[in-house]
Amino acid sequence: MKLFKIFKNGIIDENPVLVQLVGLCSVLAVTTTALNGLSMGLAVTAVLLGSNIVISLLRNVIPDKIRIPAFIVVIATFVTLLEMFLNAYLVSVYRALGIFLPLIVVNCTILARAESFASKNKLVPSIVDGLGMGLGFAFAVTVLGAVRELFGSGTILGGTDFVINVFGDAYQPAGVFVAPAGAFILLGIFIAVFNVVINRKKAKN
Repeated sequence: MKLFKIFKNGIIDENPVLVQLVGLCSVLAVTTTALNGLSMGLAVTAVLLGSNIVISLLRNVIPDKIRIPAFIVVIATFVTLLEMFLNAYLVSVYRALGIFLPLIVVNCTILARAESFASKNKLVPSIVDGLGMGLGFAFAVTVLGAVRELFGSGTILGGTDFVINVFGDAYQPAGVFVAPAGAFILLGIFIAVFNVVINRKKAKN
């Protein structure tokens, strides 16, 4: 399998959020702002990349009967390291992600890639797969967070020094967009639009 195809697979063809619909708990809960979405996306990418590397290197060593527990231990190790790093150097991000940061351990995207790809492929393809899937996840949650923040708060990049008040002070925020119901509605719209665009491109080809 060509490396570009592996990478494209994670971004478009098998996007974890918009196609596979996995890991949606954190997607719906954390994406109230673009910054939160980006932070969660990069966190998942880091853990996915690290776990793919280790599992690929150890794929011929880990006994088949205990592969799932072994995968979870590897993933949990990277999540713990990530938590410690964020708590030490990026406290605001650590607090914003909250309980959903340790729950990355059970994110279906990461465990699925460990089982279906990293445990069966060499190092370089596994790295590309981790990057593709991670960035595909990050793209989806960042865009979702940006749209929810835009209509729910009237800003972009809230919580940073670069916050932009898009609609001005007179704008009345639509609270539904930062509520769980708004997350479900917007995610459904995103999935529909994404699949329509992809299917049209496939039909043309």
